Amino acid sequence: MDIYMETERLTLRRFTLDDADLLIELDSDPAVMRYLTGGEATAPEIVRERQLPHVIAGYDTWEGRLGLFAAHERDGGAFIGWFCLRPEPDGPLDEAELGYRLRQASWGKGYATEGSRALLHKGFTQLGIRTVWAATMVVNRGSRNVMEKLGMTLADTIPTPPDMMMVEGSEHGGVRYEITGEQWEQH
Repeated sequence: MDIYMETERLTLRRFTLDDADLLIELDSDPAVMRYLTGGEATAPEIVRERQLPHVIAGYDTWEGRLGLFAAHERDGGAFIGWFCLRPEPDGPLDEAELGYRLRQASWGKGYATEGSRALLHKGFTQLGIRTVWAATMVVNRGSRNVMEKLGMTLADTIPTPPDMMMVEGSEHGGVRYEITGEQWEQH
């Protein structure tokens, strides 16, 4: 296992092509996909042929320092989902998106906050990240709570992308939260 980092309860590692079934299972849970696709599963061939190869290519792009990482419980090794810290494809390298998608069985245990906090710490203290942002739907209170626990502040409201208009709550739009390295130090 190519460990990227560890927290008190989690291990984050780079994805491999052998992980397709983990992502397929994660993206097939209607509750997990509620605010992304309206509960619709990602087709297995899209995960295998597009998404996973794109994730793995990102490690080369960012020299393994940034990207999307598989998260497992340290105690027992169960797959809980993923976390990401990565710049926009054509964006500056010192601005990164924070993201997470966890299995429903892992909700409510503080994993999203723990994994995200560790990525923010690494980004600001070791990777030269200046600003981290995260976005979600206005109605996704759980994700917004995580962002607020991390010290991120509401920076902007954003329109719902046209391909997400069928998602329940999409009429309320989205929100973007941000935190800078300076704000992180003070939090």
